Amino acid sequence: MKQKCYSFLSLCRSNKSPWVCLTCSSVHCGRYVNGHAKKHYEDAQIPMTNHKKTEKQEKVQHTVCMDCSSYSTYCYRCDDFVVNDTKLGLVQKVREHLQNLENSAFTSDRHRKRKLLENSSLNSKLLKVNGSTTALCATGLRNLGNTCFMNAILQSLSNIQQFCCYFKELPAVELRNGKTAGRRTYHTRSQGDNNVSLVEEFRKTLCALWQGSQTAFSPESLFYVVWKIMPNFRGYQQQDAHEFMRYLLDHLHLELQGGFNGVSRSVILQENSNLSASNKCCINGASTVVTAIFGGILQNEVNCLICGTESRKFDPFLDLSLDIPSQFRNKRTKNQESGPMCTLRDCLRSFTDLEELDETELYMCHKCKKKQKSTKKFWIQKLPKVLCLHLKRFHWTAYLRNKVDTYVEFPLRGLDMKCYLLEPENSGPESCLYDLVAVVVHHGSGVGSGHYTAYAAHEGRWFHFNDSTVTLTDEETVGKAKAYILFYVERQAKPGAEKL
Repeated sequence: MKQKCYSFLSLCRSNKSPWVCLTCSSVHCGRYVNGHAKKHYEDAQIPMTNHKKTEKQEKVQHTVCMDCSSYSTYCYRCDDFVVNDTKLGLVQKVREHLQNLENSAFTSDRHRKRKLLENSSLNSKLLKVNGSTTALCATGLRNLGNTCFMNAILQSLSNIQQFCCYFKELPAVELRNGKTAGRRTYHTRSQGDNNVSLVEEFRKTLCALWQGSQTAFSPESLFYVVWKIMPNFRGYQQQDAHEFMRYLLDHLHLELQGGFNGVSRSVILQENSNLSASNKCCINGASTVVTAIFGGILQNEVNCLICGTESRKFDPFLDLSLDIPSQFRNKRTKNQESGPMCTLRDCLRSFTDLEELDETELYMCHKCKKKQKSTKKFWIQKLPKVLCLHLKRFHWTAYLRNKVDTYVEFPLRGLDMKCYLLEPENSGPESCLYDLVAVVVHHGSGVGSGHYTAYAAHEGRWFHFNDSTVTLTDEETVGKAKAYILFYVERQAKPGAEKL
């Protein structure tokens, strides 16, 4: 595949992301380079407008091309990835042919040069540890068209070891049509096939990461399932990473309970000795690994200001959404001198402090028999094993959604949550301390635009995940990030805890 973008040689000499047209076999650069593959499709349509087409011809004229790197197929007319095959399996034959070319002597020189380039960068592929050189085993995720929101969440979850290991150790799902999900099958959304498993595709994606066998993995099979069961995320518009994370965890939880597509994994959870009953938090039914790891419980106290009646309610949670206090919203960088620095502790205090509800949130007092002014306060009744904190950076105004670009200082180690507990005296000295494992960052000015990346710690080293690019980084760089979502893991009992 040393071919360049031949039809547009005078305009483009790139051999990055080559796409082959499955109609005429010409090779052009893909949509993320100079878009000549799309230009080829558009030019091919011009002669079609010069003569009448029958209705049957109109239905079958689709220009399909294949990414020579990921072997995914895309139809420009449908503006959609195509994951089904022909009756004769012709698409798979093309894939196998391209894979054979990749492994042939014809491309060995290109592989050698590519590896030399990759190895020349310390942060790209190699790292010296104790004098010896080790390979960088992290794998990136290809952007399928504004899917950075999904990639950032997947990379973060893949570095939460107990959560990730649980899915990687699951057996392949046997779907109801008798086909094994472990064997790749092809579908289109138009087929109306509901035999999909989010758990299975999530498992396969996690297994593909951290193997070191490829620099980037294309998660189109998982994205297809997301489109099937989460209609809000269909299309190629930018989406909110926090919203996606909540939908993903909720649907994984439902499917693991056996309440989605008839797939049952509850027995496996019961057999996992690491997830004891004391760690389980039930949300919408039985406990699963999702609630066992991310599940906590809030106590919501509401007091009527007229009669003093107190109401208490316990609410399970998978994450906490924290406001950035208004007095800090002009502080945009860590080194900006004007005004005090906003810290994660300020956001947590704002969340748990006593608050008087305004006129739009009057409390229905059962003693007064009418809505009254009241106060509200949150306590954490039970902390989760993994504490997910979402900083509310997007706020609706009268006409648009603005971003709060304030820098919030957060600890990498020793986040102490004891002072926010309902009964702190019942907690051990180490059980309330958390260490940072991943951070999702939104770059840009609006929720419908910009770009998502993630920082995550793996085996004592920090990595920056920017779609298909993975680089080593350091704690100082992580600490300067304008965090959107923070993932903290409960610290195991160790002496010398550093507190917030």
